[in-house]
Amino acid sequence: MKPSNLPEQYRRYAEQPLTGVVELSSEREAAVWVPGAYGGMVAVPKSQVPARIEATPVRDLTPQRLFDPTAQRLLGAGLGGGALLWGGGQLLSGASQFVSALTGAGALVFFLALVGARAVLGRGATYVRHEQHTHVHQKWLGRTNIHNQ
Repeated sequence: MKPSNLPEQYRRYAEQPLTGVVELSSEREAAVWVPGAYGGMVAVPKSQVPARIEATPVRDLTPQRLFDPTAQRLLGAGLGGGALLWGGGQLLSGASQFVSALTGAGALVFFLALVGARAVLGRGATYVRHEQHTHVHQKWLGRTNIHNQ
């Protein structure tokens, strides 16, 4: 038989073998219509419908501090302690200068007392003085004259 170019004739009952799973219309899952990507509505099985988007919780929009209060206290304590120690150092520096001036004045008074005591007590002392002069005259050809006086 040769194939025909005409459309296939209508047959009231097709002879197809009944194999596979039989699905009844009452067993089908309900379809839900959801908006599609291009603006139309699309039928989707109810079990595959995406979950609704939850509303975002309300945020606290009160202004926050720029610096942490604990950090501010720590910074203030550090700066205050540094200023206190700097002031203590200045006080000790001034005190050391005062003590240095007193020491210098005490040394001057002690020196003047020694000089005065020597001047008062040392008038009757006799001094012995020894002097020795050495004269060296160098001459030609390695000759040298030495005179002690």
